[in-house]
Amino acid sequence: MFPAFWSELHPWQWALVGTTGLVVGLAKTGLSGVSLLFVPLMAAAFGAKASTGLLLPMLCFGDLFGVAYYRRHADFKQLIRLMPWALAGLAAGAGVGIGLEDGEFKRLLAVLVLVCLALMVWQDRKKNLAVPGDPVAPLGWWFPALAGLAAGFTTMVGNAAGPVMTLFLLSMRLPKNAFIGTAAWFFLIINLVKVPLQIFFWHNMTGESVLVALSSIPFIATGAWLGLKLVGKMPERFFKGFVLVMTGVSALFLLL
Repeated sequence: MFPAFWSELHPWQWALVGTTGLVVGLAKTGLSGVSLLFVPLMAAAFGAKASTGLLLPMLCFGDLFGVAYYRRHADFKQLIRLMPWALAGLAAGAGVGIGLEDGEFKRLLAVLVLVCLALMVWQDRKKNLAVPGDPVAPLGWWFPALAGLAAGFTTMVGNAAGPVMTLFLLSMRLPKNAFIGTAAWFFLIINLVKVPLQIFFWHNMTGESVLVALSSIPFIATGAWLGLKLVGKMPERFFKGFVLVMTGVSALFLLL
């Protein structure tokens, strides 16, 4: 359980909260994939269930920074395709997440991410083998359905839908700013929907956890500023390669 009073936190726990806030800011303004590495660390420091209640408000604050800067760049067509399936996955995660073992969740998430990665490789290969001038058919309706269900489920259970969303948006071949803006709007909406579920259904988001999350805002803001500076200097191809590598590393990390 989360400590009854935030003054009971140890210095190393405060340091982890600050570092996680910095990484959340980086992730929400473009360096997608890096925040997943801190999910198991926060779970070890505060307990699996309690850590999700602490991370959620931190993620919401980070989402606000991302939306504030990239709000005009979102591809709302992709959001409309994804959101109904994500809400269904969210409901499923809320129902089964209480009894899901941490090890089972990590393996399930890693498998989902690797499956999506394989689909992306297949799609790119299909495009490379296509006859010049012939359009490449996009993945069918089932792909956003699968991605939405997986993103909703994993974000509810462990605040860990970043890799799934990264792979889905990269498969849509969105430009860099549209990629970040679409992800920012998606996570702001879905994380706000999660708040009442965490408070009233799981009972793991408390006044104390919100106070600790509030203390991380300066670190989140610093990470968001650094993320904007770094992403602004990244070429499109390097950016996409970076997020793919970080996503693959995150998926393999979960299997350890």
